Amino acid sequence: MAGGIKLNTTVMPFILRGVNLLGINSVYVPMERRKRVWGRLASDLRPGKLNAIVTREVSLDELDAVFDDYIGGRVTGRTVVKLGDE
Repeated sequence: MAGGIKLNTTVMPFILRGVNLLGINSVYVPMERRKRVWGRLASDLRPGKLNAIVTREVSLDELDAVFDDYIGGRVTGRTVVKLGDE
């Protein structure tokens, strides 16, 4: 999404493949309710195999080295960037 959030396409390729484009507009939902929903997504609604697709964790300071791996095609799975001490 570095180039922006605009998606220039038609819906026809998605219709032909039976793909649903789904999203949630939570801008008008009160912050307290959003926090409860995010809390549930992080606990009882969290997908069971989510950790299986995370292949490594890096700190923000280590991020520059990770870019070279992505550009070189040496990355499989997902990389989690840890922003704090947690």
